[in-house]
Amino acid sequence: MSTLRPDLAELDLTELEAALEGHGYERFHARQIYRWIYKRGVTDPSKMTDLSRSLREHVEAEFTLSTPRIVGDDLSIDGTRKLVFELADGRRIESVFIPDTPSMTFCISTQVGCAMGCGFCLTGKMGLVRNLTAGEIAGQVRALATTTGMLDHPFNIVLMGMGEPLHNYDNTMKALRMLHAEQGLAISPRRVTLSTVGLVPGLDRLALEPLMPNLAISLHATTDEQRSALVPLNSKYPLASILDACRRFPLKKRSRITFEYVMLDQVNDTPEDARRLARLLSGIKSKVNLIPLNPAPGIPYDRPSDERVDRFAQILAERHLTVSVRKSRGRDIRAACGQLIVEGGTKKSAAQQMALLIGR
Repeated sequence: MSTLRPDLAELDLTELEAALEGHGYERFHARQIYRWIYKRGVTDPSKMTDLSRSLREHVEAEFTLSTPRIVGDDLSIDGTRKLVFELADGRRIESVFIPDTPSMTFCISTQVGCAMGCGFCLTGKMGLVRNLTAGEIAGQVRALATTTGMLDHPFNIVLMGMGEPLHNYDNTMKALRMLHAEQGLAISPRRVTLSTVGLVPGLDRLALEPLMPNLAISLHATTDEQRSALVPLNSKYPLASILDACRRFPLKKRSRITFEYVMLDQVNDTPEDARRLARLLSGIKSKVNLIPLNPAPGIPYDRPSDERVDRFAQILAERHLTVSVRKSRGRDIRAACGQLIVEGGTKKSAAQQMALLIGR
C-alpha cells in the first residue's frame, strides 16, 4: 500500500472536494483551502485560520502542498525578471515576469526542456527531460504572483516558456482549469495565450475545450523545406496540415490566431517570404507577430537588420494583415524568447525525441 500523501497542489477543486469528503469533512472546506492557496498564497495549513484546528491539523498530517522553489532571480535593465525554479525532484525550470506590456505578464514553462528541437531555440538543445505536472505548471503562477505582489492584481499568462504545451496536453489544460477556478486566481482564458509549433492532434483537441485560451502558432517559415530545417516537427505535421487545423479552429467574434514568426537574417526574412506568408494566411482570422531573433551562443543564426524587419512588416501590412514586431525583453539576462535553458538536462537523441512525438 502506498504511503504517499496526496499533494494539494495537484488537485483541482473537484478532486479536493472528493478527497476531503473521503476523510469525513464537508466539501465546502475545499473552497476555503483553495482560496488560501491561490488567492492568498498561503502554503502552511496551520495559517488557514478559517478552518477548524482539527481540520488544519488533519490537512497538515494527511496532505502535502508543494510549490516550485525559487533558486534564482535575475533582474534585467528593462525590468524583466527571470526566475529559476527548483522542483521536488531537483530538476530546474525557468519562468519570466514581464512588467508593463501593457499588462503584467507571466511567461510559464510546461516541460523541463523540450522535444521540438527548433534550430533557433536554446531550450530545444536540452532535449525533453520530463513533462511538468499540472501542479508544477500552476505552481509557477502561484509563486510568481506571490513574489511579484500580483495576487490581487490582473495579469496575463503566456505558455511560451520552456516546453511545448500541446506535447504535455493533459497537465497543461488541468493547470489552466485550476487557475481559472473562481475560488482560485479566477484567471479568464482571455488572459491566457498558448503557443505551439503545431501538433495537429493537440490543436484539434484544444478546439473542443470549454475553457479555451488564446492561440499562437509558431510558424517561422513559408515553405515546408524551409520549416523542416528550422522546426523538425514539420516533417510530421507540415504547413498545410497546421493551417488546415487553424482554418477549422473555432474563434470567438473578435478573436484571431496569432502567428509567431522568428526572423533569421538571410534565411526566412526576404520580401518573397513575406509575400508567401500573406498567401498562406489568406482566409484565416489572424495577426502576425514578427520576432527578430534573440541571438545567443549555440544558435547558428543572426538577427536581421531593422530595415529588413521593417520591409517584411510593410509587405504584410500592404496585404491587409495585422502585424506587430515584438520588442525583446530581458535579453541581457537571457530571458528573451528562445533563450531559456537550464544546464544539466539529460538530452535524448533525435531518434528518441521523434519516437516520443510519434508515440503521442
